Amino acid sequence: MKPILGITMGDAAGIGPEVIIKALEDKRIYDLAHPVVVGDFKIMQRTLPIVKSNLKLRKVDDVDHYQSEFGYIDVIDLDNLPADLPFAKVDARAGKAAYEFIERAVDLTLKGKIHAIVTAPLNKEALHAGGKMFPGHTEILAKLSNTEDFSMMLTSEKLNVIHVTTHVSMRQACDLIKKERVLTVIELAQEYTKMLGFKEPRIAVAGFNAHAGEHGLFGTEDEEEILPAVKEAQAKGINVIGPIPPDTVFHRAANLDEFDMVVVMYHDQGHIPLKLIGFDSGVNVTTGLPFIRTSVDHGTAFQIAGQGIADSRSMTEALYLGAKMANIKYSNQ
Repeated sequence: MKPILGITMGDAAGIGPEVIIKALEDKRIYDLAHPVVVGDFKIMQRTLPIVKSNLKLRKVDDVDHYQSEFGYIDVIDLDNLPADLPFAKVDARAGKAAYEFIERAVDLTLKGKIHAIVTAPLNKEALHAGGKMFPGHTEILAKLSNTEDFSMMLTSEKLNVIHVTTHVSMRQACDLIKKERVLTVIELAQEYTKMLGFKEPRIAVAGFNAHAGEHGLFGTEDEEEILPAVKEAQAKGINVIGPIPPDTVFHRAANLDEFDMVVVMYHDQGHIPLKLIGFDSGVNVTTGLPFIRTSVDHGTAFQIAGQGIADSRSMTEALYLGAKMANIKYSNQ
């Protein structure tokens, strides 16, 4: 059975609807999965001529009552936005609606009606203006699914990273790098690297301080928190090493193919190398959830929204990966 992918439309003032339609012009996605958009039908309809697409839209009441067919985009219509919503502007209505798309998709997933969620980008300012005070998708999904141990993973053709901390200040990150959290993320790395198709994952853990602390000369986190977590993970049979100085570990993973996944300590430590290597094709994965979630690895791009020129490669890769992970996960159940 092909997995059902629930695609949330994201912020309607941004490029989400554009990249969704462009990505669904790829017939191979329909060969791998059944895609259905959770969004606003009117917004999707107005986007078709913008991207010069010949695809047709079809309203569906629920994923139980539709037939996936290339050439048609099935839309679960929440009808929660005006047809004339302006492009490229922070709008509380768009922020609130984007949250509601996610909420519906999570509900369908927890009921077992869809097998993976693939998300188009949010605008955090609009989200907050709409009364939803979350840093981003990861935290929303964790809240809606009552998940405590979760992490952000970024994937690309040459490099995969998973984060110990994400949307916090650097000062807070220092306080959050604890043995227990590092061990949890190593274990998530083991589980999700297998879902990427690596049967025996090779995991590296990046150091936090310069030169991984030089045995305490440049900070204590590496020796006191990261190293004990690595040793405990090794004792559990996980093929992991570290902490490795962060100025070399990404080269060893991406260029020398020594590692399948790198555990990173904070947001930019992972995002910068990943986006340098695969800016247009990177995919964001939330690990630890009771369902699969993949996403584009870019924002709402207000500067080009409504012009039909947005690059859809990241959405295409997110759909492929969502289907691949769902097939691996559910084939083992």
